[in-house]
Amino acid sequence: MTAARTLAIVLVADEVAWWIDLVVSHANKADLLYALPFQLCDAAIFICAFALWTRKQLLIEVAYFWGLAGTIQGLITPDLPAHFPSFLFIQYNLAHGGVVAAALFLVVGLNHWPRPRAVLYVFGVTVAYAAFVGFLDAVTGADYLYLRAKPSSHTLLDVMGPWPWYIVTASGLAVAIFFCLDLPFAIRRGRPAPAHGGPRAAETRT
Repeated sequence: MTAARTLAIVLVADEVAWWIDLVVSHANKADLLYALPFQLCDAAIFICAFALWTRKQLLIEVAYFWGLAGTIQGLITPDLPAHFPSFLFIQYNLAHGGVVAAALFLVVGLNHWPRPRAVLYVFGVTVAYAAFVGFLDAVTGADYLYLRAKPSSHTLLDVMGPWPWYIVTASGLAVAIFFCLDLPFAIRRGRPAPAHGGPRAAETRT
């Protein structure tokens, strides 16, 4: 579908534009270290792009749960020093808004519903990704996923206790939000399937 692939290109182009801006503006080594695409929102951009392009079910599920449980928090409480109409402000909001839009477009617009065990699958992917990023943080001294310290700006993490307890609290909250996001589909999955197929047919796609 042209619309899906266009959105995929826009998401990736927006992320690449940020990297180019860092290089052109002669960002220091610390800024370039944090420019690697390992924050959850940055990873979600590429997950969404691949999901839009390939329609692989697991990618769609990760895009949906990460986008609505994680990336949307970046829109509500952004870790962003820039203000409108700066390039960084526009790029940040386009990226985060694009991820949320892509997640909804895939699941609601195209009827690619999460599978019955999607919450478990996506939580497993999330734990594995966090373990990888935690190792990367330890080696490089970076703070991707805020596993070593909270962001300097005010975020939801501020009410979750000190390190490392806010990580445990955030993990539990993520699972709860995942289940809430899956609830509308779980309810509808429990209903008899229409004789002609309908939206539930998307559950069988892989």
